[in-house]
Amino acid sequence: MFQIGELAKRCGVTADTLRFYEKNKLIAPASRSESGYRLYDENNQKQVTFILKSKALGLSLGEIKELLEIRLEATQHSCAEVKSITTAKLEMIDEKITELTKIRTALKKINDACCGHIDEDASHCSILAALDSANLDKRPL
Repeated sequence: MFQIGELAKRCGVTADTLRFYEKNKLIAPASRSESGYRLYDENNQKQVTFILKSKALGLSLGEIKELLEIRLEATQHSCAEVKSITTAKLEMIDEKITELTKIRTALKKINDACCGHIDEDASHCSILAALDSANLDKRPL
């Protein structure tokens, strides 16, 4: 058993991060010392590693919490339940990629149209003109 500072050090996070995870019910101390200090074990370290890997894949805290709950009672759940969470995340990522691709295309179009001369003042800048004439509904060009 070890205290919060040791767990933080082992996992490469701050004690505040661990308190945040605890507050959001992602982890719970294995026990408390007689003086009230949080005490953690190897299982807690595995949970934090799971959280960090999940975050690195772009999963939200809600999604991570759901996966942790399934992980704790794995025999009561199916792989399909887990896969539905990651499939939904993949769909969100694909939508975001599509949106960002459209934005990039529009931005590249106005960027490429600009002469970019250092000697020209910006009053004739085609980028500013394109942004001024953009539709009021804020859609990309």
